[in-house]
Amino acid sequence: MRFDAAVLRSYESPFTVEAVVLHSGPADDEILVEIAGCGVCRTDLAVRRSAGRSPLPAVLGHEGAGVVAATGGPRTGLSEGDHVVLSFDSCGHCLNCMNAAPAYCDSFASLNLFGGRKENADRFTDAAGGALAPRWFGQSSFAEYALVPARNAVRVDPSLPIELLGPLGCGFLTGAGAVLNSFGAGPGETVVVLGAGAVGLAAVMAAAAAGAVAVAIDRHPGRLALAERLGAFPLHAAASDLPARVRRLTEGGAHYALDTTAVPALINDALRSLRPTGHLGLVARLQTPLPIEAGALDRGRRISHICEGDAVPGLLIPRLISLWQAGRFPFDELIRTYPLADLAEAESDCEAGRVVKPVVLPQGRKRNR
Repeated sequence: MRFDAAVLRSYESPFTVEAVVLHSGPADDEILVEIAGCGVCRTDLAVRRSAGRSPLPAVLGHEGAGVVAATGGPRTGLSEGDHVVLSFDSCGHCLNCMNAAPAYCDSFASLNLFGGRKENADRFTDAAGGALAPRWFGQSSFAEYALVPARNAVRVDPSLPIELLGPLGCGFLTGAGAVLNSFGAGPGETVVVLGAGAVGLAAVMAAAAAGAVAVAIDRHPGRLALAERLGAFPLHAAASDLPARVRRLTEGGAHYALDTTAVPALINDALRSLRPTGHLGLVARLQTPLPIEAGALDRGRRISHICEGDAVPGLLIPRLISLWQAGRFPFDELIRTYPLADLAEAESDCEAGRVVKPVVLPQGRKRNR
């Protein structure tokens, strides 16, 4: 099977749309999905800074959604024509997977970041027969089609705008899941969100949906204005004495804080913004050591890393769709779409902060500004 995909051939080169070849169909636990839309996540773009750990050439993309074109059989639980949102890969049989914590799968890094599943890896090549890295996050969905483990796919109502739903599988899932699952925030509680990008704004929307009060901190005035429109109190990251300002806004300190920036100074500000027993969650990968200021973890405050919003995708994705349908999680307002051929422009706009969540449309649908 021959189709178009965006290939990244080196860590410095642009994505190029070219023909790729799938040499065999889905195995008995796999599905073939015609991709309607795929979100562009900063984890895709961070491959350029992976110091060679993420193998190239590769087809990236891990916020895909589309229509099942073929299945490997009844074991998948899916049928041709089903609409599905795709999420991260997991083995399904390690202790954490069996305990409904697939984001902490023993094989998470190898399956999602560093080469994917090794079974039948040679069946995916470029048009000349050159090897491409095995599936990225179980998907490689910057493409017209993706071959996916069925456990990665969540069936959704076919009346929904499937081309926009892909980011619910990672970016929006991560921010919303941190608030709803990891924190369990509820009415009367307060959440500080550092960084008003896709993950941070998903956290803001989830906090509002849960009846909690959110404070959004960012350095971009446009992002702060958007966070305020979504229900958060905005604070500029350069404001003096951020912890004191947060404590005033939250009447003594926030119950929870979510950092999406990986900036050590802001992380320490977040810790000092918490009330006693408060919880700070980190979702961005730290690139440098994290010195904790003296006293920042006093009085029962704690810090943890949160992966994929502690989500079971098959449970959280339908919940987020229901909230969206009720007008309480307007994720579509954060999306701008691009044809797959314009992936380089989408990457540039994302890196520059001109768009919150780019979504590329492999079938070349008209861009929606």
